[in-house]
Amino acid sequence: MSAGPVRIAVIDYGMGNRRSVQKALERLGAVAAITREHRALRDADGLVLPGVGAFPLAVANLRALGLDRLIGERVRAGVPLLGICLGMQLLFERSQEIEPTPGLGLLAGSVTRLDGAALRLPHIGWSEVRFLRPSWLTAGLPAAGCAFYHVHSFAARPAEPADVVGVSEYGERFATIVERGSIAGVQFHPEKSSADGLRLLANFVVRCRAAAAGSSSAAGGSSSAGTGSSAVTGSSAAAAAPAR
Repeated sequence: MSAGPVRIAVIDYGMGNRRSVQKALERLGAVAAITREHRALRDADGLVLPGVGAFPLAVANLRALGLDRLIGERVRAGVPLLGICLGMQLLFERSQEIEPTPGLGLLAGSVTRLDGAALRLPHIGWSEVRFLRPSWLTAGLPAAGCAFYHVHSFAARPAEPADVVGVSEYGERFATIVERGSIAGVQFHPEKSSADGLRLLANFVVRCRAAAAGSSSAAGGSSSAGTGSSAVTGSSAAAAAPAR
Protein backbone atom coordinates (compact mmCIF):
# COMPACT_ATOMS: atom_id res chain seq x y z
CA MET A 1 0.00 0.00 0.00
CA SER A 2 1.17 3.54 -0.70
CA ALA A 3 1.67 6.16 2.01
CA GLY A 4 -1.60 7.77 0.95
CA PRO A 5 -4.82 7.90 2.97
CA VAL A 6 -6.39 4.70 4.24
CA ARG A 7 -9.36 3.59 2.13
CA ILE A 8 -12.33 2.42 4.15
CA ALA A 9 -15.62 1.22 2.72
CA VAL A 10 -18.83 1.81 4.68
CA ILE A 11 -21.02 -1.07 3.53
CA ASP A 12 -24.28 0.14 2.03
CA TYR A 13 -27.06 -2.41 2.39
CA GLY A 14 -29.84 0.09 3.01
CA MET A 15 -29.64 0.23 6.82
CA GLY A 16 -27.59 2.26 9.30
CA ASN A 17 -26.09 5.68 9.91
CA ARG A 18 -23.85 5.45 6.89
CA ARG A 19 -23.25 9.15 6.31
CA SER A 20 -22.42 9.95 9.94
CA VAL A 21 -19.91 7.09 10.04
CA GLN A 22 -18.39 8.27 6.75
CA LYS A 23 -18.00 11.84 8.04
CA ALA A 24 -16.31 10.64 11.25
CA LEU A 25 -13.81 8.53 9.28
CA GLU A 26 -13.09 11.44 6.93
CA ARG A 27 -12.41 13.66 9.93
CA LEU A 28 -9.72 11.15 10.90
CA GLY A 29 -8.01 11.44 7.53
CA ALA A 30 -9.39 8.30 5.89
CA VAL A 31 -10.92 8.16 2.43
CA ALA A 32 -14.33 6.73 3.25
CA ALA A 33 -16.84 5.61 0.63
CA ILE A 34 -20.41 4.43 1.14
CA THR A 35 -20.75 1.58 -1.32
CA ARG A 36 -22.27 -1.79 -2.13
CA GLU A 37 -20.11 -2.29 -5.21
CA HIS A 38 -18.12 -5.50 -4.85
CA ARG A 39 -15.05 -4.17 -6.63
CA ALA A 40 -14.86 -1.11 -4.36
CA LEU A 41 -15.31 -3.29 -1.28
CA ARG A 42 -12.52 -5.61 -2.42
CA ASP A 43 -10.21 -2.64 -3.01
CA ALA A 44 -10.78 -1.14 0.44
CA ASP A 45 -8.20 -1.37 3.23
CA GLY A 46 -10.95 -1.85 5.80
CA LEU A 47 -14.71 -2.40 6.01
CA VAL A 48 -17.30 -0.88 8.34
CA LEU A 49 -20.65 -2.63 8.73
CA PRO A 50 -23.12 -0.12 10.23
CA GLY A 51 -26.68 -0.96 11.09
CA VAL A 52 -29.91 0.31 12.58
CA GLY A 53 -33.10 -1.74 12.42
CA ALA A 54 -34.21 -5.36 12.51
CA PHE A 55 -31.73 -8.25 12.26
CA PRO A 56 -33.78 -10.40 9.81
CA LEU A 57 -34.18 -7.54 7.32
CA ALA A 58 -30.49 -6.69 7.57
CA VAL A 59 -29.49 -10.29 6.79
CA ALA A 60 -31.96 -10.45 3.89
CA ASN A 61 -30.53 -7.25 2.40
CA LEU A 62 -26.94 -8.44 2.75
CA ARG A 63 -27.75 -11.77 1.10
CA ALA A 64 -29.72 -10.18 -1.74
CA LEU A 65 -26.68 -8.05 -2.59
CA GLY A 66 -24.19 -10.91 -2.19
CA LEU A 67 -22.52 -8.96 0.59
CA ASP A 68 -22.62 -11.75 3.17
CA ARG A 69 -20.26 -13.86 1.08
CA LEU A 70 -18.06 -10.91 0.17
CA ILE A 71 -17.64 -9.84 3.80
CA GLY A 72 -16.57 -13.37 4.73
CA GLU A 73 -14.12 -13.41 1.82
CA ARG A 74 -12.49 -10.14 2.84
CA VAL A 75 -12.27 -11.13 6.50
CA ARG A 76 -10.52 -14.37 5.52
CA ALA A 77 -8.09 -12.24 3.52
CA GLY A 78 -7.20 -10.34 6.69
CA VAL A 79 -9.04 -7.11 5.94
CA PRO A 80 -10.17 -5.40 9.19
CA LEU A 81 -13.92 -5.28 9.77
CA LEU A 82 -15.78 -3.11 12.29
CA GLY A 83 -19.45 -3.77 13.02
CA ILE A 84 -21.39 -0.88 14.59
CA CYS A 85 -24.64 -1.31 16.58
CA LEU A 86 -26.75 -3.79 14.55
CA GLY A 87 -23.58 -4.35 12.53
CA MET A 88 -21.92 -5.84 15.62
CA GLN A 89 -24.86 -8.17 16.17
CA LEU A 90 -24.66 -9.35 12.56
CA LEU A 91 -21.14 -10.67 13.20
CA PHE A 92 -22.57 -13.48 15.33
CA GLU A 93 -24.09 -16.83 14.42
CA ARG A 94 -27.77 -16.12 15.04
CA SER A 95 -30.37 -13.74 16.47
CA GLN A 96 -33.75 -14.27 18.14
CA GLU A 97 -35.07 -10.85 17.06
CA ILE A 98 -38.57 -11.31 15.54
CA GLU A 99 -37.67 -14.87 14.47
CA PRO A 100 -34.58 -17.09 14.65
CA THR A 101 -32.23 -15.85 11.93
CA PRO A 102 -28.68 -16.92 11.04
CA GLY A 103 -26.07 -14.16 11.08
CA LEU A 104 -22.70 -13.88 9.37
CA GLY A 105 -21.15 -16.37 11.80
CA LEU A 106 -17.82 -14.57 12.03
CA LEU A 107 -17.94 -14.76 15.84
CA ALA A 108 -19.46 -17.52 17.96
CA GLY A 109 -22.59 -16.64 19.89
CA SER A 110 -26.14 -15.38 19.57
CA VAL A 111 -28.19 -12.20 19.92
CA THR A 112 -31.13 -11.96 22.31
CA ARG A 113 -33.34 -9.27 23.80
CA LEU A 114 -31.93 -7.23 26.65
CA ASP A 115 -33.26 -8.30 30.02
CA GLY A 116 -34.05 -4.79 31.17
CA ALA A 117 -36.63 -5.89 33.75
CA ALA A 118 -38.57 -2.73 34.60
CA LEU A 119 -36.32 -0.54 32.44
CA ARG A 120 -37.65 0.93 29.22
CA LEU A 121 -36.46 -0.46 25.91
CA PRO A 122 -34.77 0.48 23.71
CA HIS A 123 -31.79 1.39 25.82
CA ILE A 124 -30.97 4.93 24.66
CA GLY A 125 -28.22 7.15 26.00
CA TRP A 126 -24.71 7.34 27.38
CA SER A 127 -23.56 4.29 29.32
CA GLU A 128 -20.24 3.58 31.00
CA VAL A 129 -18.22 0.83 29.33
CA ARG A 130 -15.72 -1.16 31.40
CA PHE A 131 -12.77 -2.76 29.63
CA LEU A 132 -12.06 -6.41 30.50
CA ARG A 133 -8.83 -6.75 28.54
CA PRO A 134 -6.45 -4.76 26.31
CA SER A 135 -7.24 -4.45 22.60
CA TRP A 136 -5.93 -2.50 19.64
CA LEU A 137 -9.47 -1.05 19.36
CA THR A 138 -9.34 0.62 22.78
CA ALA A 139 -5.69 1.74 22.78
CA GLY A 140 -5.29 5.20 24.26
CA LEU A 141 -8.63 5.14 26.08
CA PRO A 142 -8.81 5.29 29.90
CA ALA A 143 -8.01 1.93 31.51
CA ALA A 144 -11.05 2.22 33.74
CA GLY A 145 -13.33 2.64 30.72
CA CYS A 146 -15.45 5.50 29.44
CA ALA A 147 -18.97 6.34 28.27
CA PHE A 148 -20.36 5.69 24.80
CA TYR A 149 -23.75 6.41 23.22
CA HIS A 150 -26.02 3.35 22.94
CA VAL A 151 -29.34 2.77 21.12
CA HIS A 152 -30.52 -0.86 21.18
CA SER A 153 -32.99 -3.43 22.49
CA PHE A 154 -30.96 -6.56 21.72
CA ALA A 155 -27.46 -7.59 22.76
CA ALA A 156 -24.88 -10.11 21.63
CA ARG A 157 -24.06 -13.10 23.84
CA PRO A 158 -20.55 -14.14 22.75
CA ALA A 159 -19.83 -17.85 23.21
CA GLU A 160 -16.11 -17.13 23.65
CA PRO A 161 -15.32 -14.96 26.70
CA ALA A 162 -11.97 -14.05 25.14
CA ASP A 163 -13.80 -12.19 22.35
CA VAL A 164 -15.24 -9.67 24.84
CA VAL A 165 -13.25 -6.45 25.29
CA GLY A 166 -15.80 -4.20 27.01
CA VAL A 167 -19.08 -4.54 28.89
CA SER A 168 -21.83 -2.19 29.98
CA GLU A 169 -25.00 -2.51 32.04
CA TYR A 170 -28.66 -1.81 31.45
CA GLY A 171 -30.75 -4.08 33.62
CA GLU A 172 -28.04 -6.68 33.06
CA ARG A 173 -24.42 -6.80 32.01
CA PHE A 174 -23.91 -7.15 28.26
CA ALA A 175 -20.99 -7.24 25.83
CA THR A 176 -20.62 -3.92 24.05
CA ILE A 177 -17.11 -4.25 22.53
CA VAL A 178 -15.86 -7.46 20.93
CA GLU A 179 -12.70 -8.21 19.00
CA ARG A 180 -10.93 -11.23 17.60
CA GLY A 181 -7.92 -10.41 15.46
CA SER A 182 -9.07 -7.98 12.79
CA ILE A 183 -12.79 -8.59 13.41
CA ALA A 184 -14.29 -6.08 15.83
CA GLY A 185 -17.69 -4.83 16.85
CA VAL A 186 -19.21 -2.17 19.08
CA GLN A 187 -22.83 -2.09 20.24
CA PHE A 188 -22.74 1.68 20.64
CA HIS A 189 -22.30 4.46 18.07
CA PRO A 190 -18.67 5.67 18.13
CA GLU A 191 -19.50 8.33 15.54
CA LYS A 192 -21.89 9.88 18.11
CA SER A 193 -19.65 9.33 21.15
CA SER A 194 -17.55 12.50 21.15
CA ALA A 195 -13.75 12.34 21.60
CA ASP A 196 -13.60 8.78 22.92
CA GLY A 197 -15.69 7.51 20.01
CA LEU A 198 -13.36 9.21 17.54
CA ARG A 199 -10.35 7.75 19.33
CA LEU A 200 -11.78 4.26 18.89
CA LEU A 201 -12.45 4.91 15.19
CA ALA A 202 -8.93 6.31 14.83
CA ASN A 203 -7.56 3.03 16.18
CA PHE A 204 -9.55 1.21 13.51
CA VAL A 205 -8.10 3.47 10.81
CA VAL A 206 -4.59 2.64 11.99
CA ARG A 207 -5.41 -1.08 12.09
CA CYS A 208 -6.51 -0.84 8.46
CA ARG A 209 -3.29 0.90 7.49
CA ALA A 210 -1.15 -1.68 9.28
CA ALA A 211 -3.07 -4.60 7.78
CA ALA A 212 -2.77 -3.17 4.28
CA ALA A 213 0.94 -2.61 4.73
CA GLY A 214 1.47 -6.08 6.18
CA SER A 215 3.01 -4.48 9.24
CA SER A 216 3.93 -6.65 12.20
CA SER A 217 2.67 -3.81 14.39
CA ALA A 218 -0.85 -4.93 13.50
CA ALA A 219 -0.67 -7.86 15.94
CA GLY A 220 -3.90 -7.82 17.96
CA GLY A 221 -3.74 -6.97 21.63
CA SER A 222 -0.24 -5.47 21.49
CA SER A 223 -1.51 -2.10 22.70
CA SER A 224 -2.95 -1.79 26.18
CA ALA A 225 -5.92 0.41 27.01
CA GLY A 226 -5.09 3.13 29.45
CA THR A 227 -1.30 2.98 29.18
CA GLY A 228 -1.21 6.50 27.82
CA SER A 229 0.20 5.31 24.49
CA SER A 230 -2.09 5.41 21.52
CA ALA A 231 -2.35 3.20 18.47
CA VAL A 232 -2.77 6.35 16.38
CA THR A 233 0.68 7.74 17.13
CA GLY A 234 2.54 8.69 13.98
CA SER A 235 -0.51 8.58 11.74
CA SER A 236 -2.74 11.18 10.17
CA ALA A 237 -5.48 9.83 12.42
CA ALA A 238 -3.52 10.88 15.50
CA ALA A 239 -3.68 14.51 14.52
CA ALA A 240 -7.39 14.32 13.84
CA ALA A 241 -8.45 12.50 17.00
CA PRO A 242 -9.35 15.13 19.61
CA ALA A 243 -8.03 15.06 23.13
CA ARG A 244 -10.41 13.99 25.85
